[in-house]
Amino acid sequence: MRRIPARRRRLFAAALLVASVLAPVATAPATAVPADHTAPASDAGPGPSGGFGPELTARLDRTIEDVRVQAGIPGLVVGLWMPGKGRYVRATGVADKVTGEPMSTDLFVRIGSETKTFTVTALLKLVDDGRIKLDDPIAKYIAGVPNGWKITLRHLAEMRSGLFPYTDDADFQHDLLSDPSRTFTPYEVLSYGYTHKNTFAPGAQFQYSNSNLILLGLVVEKVSGHRLVDFLEKRVLRPAKLRHTLLPEGPEFPEPHPRGYTNQTLSGQVTDSTDWNPSWAWAAGAMISNLEDLRRWARIVATGELLSPQTQAQRLKFLPTGFPGTAYGLGIMNSGGWIGHNGSIPGYETVTVYLPKLKATLVLMLNTDITSQGQEPSSLVARAITQVVTPDNVYDRPVPPRVAAPALLPTR
Repeated sequence: MRRIPARRRRLFAAALLVASVLAPVATAPATAVPADHTAPASDAGPGPSGGFGPELTARLDRTIEDVRVQAGIPGLVVGLWMPGKGRYVRATGVADKVTGEPMSTDLFVRIGSETKTFTVTALLKLVDDGRIKLDDPIAKYIAGVPNGWKITLRHLAEMRSGLFPYTDDADFQHDLLSDPSRTFTPYEVLSYGYTHKNTFAPGAQFQYSNSNLILLGLVVEKVSGHRLVDFLEKRVLRPAKLRHTLLPEGPEFPEPHPRGYTNQTLSGQVTDSTDWNPSWAWAAGAMISNLEDLRRWARIVATGELLSPQTQAQRLKFLPTGFPGTAYGLGIMNSGGWIGHNGSIPGYETVTVYLPKLKATLVLMLNTDITSQGQEPSSLVARAITQVVTPDNVYDRPVPPRVAAPALLPTR
């Protein structure tokens, strides 16, 4: 087995998890750009922000810029919509650290583990079609899965399968980081995880594993008879009217997009990962979207607009993760009452969540996944914003112990 320094293994394993603890890495502060540098979102009316009033708007400006600079986030987009109260849409920092091009709100970004909400929605469409059942064993559809006759589709979607996460495998990490342009197939990445014993009996506990979502993507393909990219387009993206969201087949990346910066490298040095091939993440974390589409998707996925009420109720059966404040359903999480998912993939992080009781939506897009004081930068921003606008519902995704329990938020 190829050996990678333990610190590198820990850093990369978090790269596909919804929550992870990584060794803190010092980063130079990004060049500050005035917080009022914005471009309007499509539904933002005559301007990108309005309704919160000058005092609250100024407080949000200061809070967001303070977190961005302190966490070393090069560029950040924030979209906050609260019916009856107002909207706040801002871009701050830079999209390119070399040219100094400012961040703007009309950019595409890689959304990492937010892909899981789309893949599981596709799976649940097949449930509504009567073509699969959540309690079917994965072995009914995909051969060769360790303990596959006891692991159900439900176990996979709720992160309780016990399958070893392939992104935690040292050989996988070495092979990807040695050649980030490489194309991986779903069965190739699964094979890395299969070299390890399952970590627990199905349903016994929560463990965030990208292996689960790769398998669910394969189930969608086998049952539907269509490639995942085509099924998503026809049954999920088109009905949701998401015209700027896609599952790439390689490193393609629509313009305009910011440069992405990561330290998920063999050396630990910060590098530009914009054009890395995300095929290794596929159904678990390879998708691309923009602010407008993520705003729409936050409400759609949280309210079950594309699903039957019965199936959506199954999706929202949140179970404990072992981390206070955060529960997980079927490819969706609940953090402080905010329902949705976050994403992290080398170079980019996102958060897309919806607060049902206020019908509020929060979307964040960052062009780095480098942690600050052991915490993901997107979580720091989301926590700070919700402490200001919804103090009774603070997005506070926990920082779990890394090695023993890979956790719940990048693709991670």
